[in-house]
Amino acid sequence: MKAILISLWAFRHFIISSIKAEFRGRFARSKMGALWMILNPLAQASIYAIVLSEVLAAKLPHVDSKSAYAVYLMAGTAAWGLFSEILTRCTTVFIDYANTLKKIAFPRLCLPLIVAGSALVNHLLLLAAIALIYFFLGHPISSAWLILPVGMLLIVLFAFGLGIILGLLNVFSRDVGQVLSIVLQLWFWLTPVVYTVDTLPARFRYLLELNPMTALVGIYQAALLRGEAPQWAQLLTPLMIGVGLFLFSFWIFRRASADLVDAL
Repeated sequence: MKAILISLWAFRHFIISSIKAEFRGRFARSKMGALWMILNPLAQASIYAIVLSEVLAAKLPHVDSKSAYAVYLMAGTAAWGLFSEILTRCTTVFIDYANTLKKIAFPRLCLPLIVAGSALVNHLLLLAAIALIYFFLGHPISSAWLILPVGMLLIVLFAFGLGIILGLLNVFSRDVGQVLSIVLQLWFWLTPVVYTVDTLPARFRYLLELNPMTALVGIYQAALLRGEAPQWAQLLTPLMIGVGLFLFSFWIFRRASADLVDAL
């Protein structure tokens, strides 16, 4: 693992420049450029706020604020979006860049790092859009926002480790990518993003306890909605799973990297 980290550090400028190039490439020939990265999530957040708060008058139990459910939903979708983007892109990244891997010599783990870095940039811009919506809703931005990097780190560790493992499996069996799209849909509805834990029947709540994303999404919901820190004891299991998957992904990648290019 030490050798892998040293090689990745040696190619750090390549990783950073690739993230910048991917960012610029999305808006080539666009007059508004990166402004779309703010406008798109801002429009989505605005729709949540207007439709849910004003039209449907959706409310959270035990919360009097009219905009609470819109804030709750934006917090949950922000956390889930970061996880799903890293996971889905890491699952296909080796296949997507097969020609590059065959022609250019560089540490292959650079590709998932580029994916994770790009997803983080998108995520930060989404949070900026949510902050603007908060201003118009009159919802306070508290110091609890400073806890969000903890949530980002845990989500990235979990999604990155799992994504590399599935990405390697997807190279040798393309069915993995197809199955993942179905699993992610089910996983989303087993995560309290559009509903609260209290609204789920008691006999099904054990599923939420088995789901690491429940606690990770809860970090965002506690910070953005209630301005509170999460219950740190509940993050121990997601932390252990995330670190375990992250370390295991390095080990399995080292074992499979020799056959990776030949299988592409």
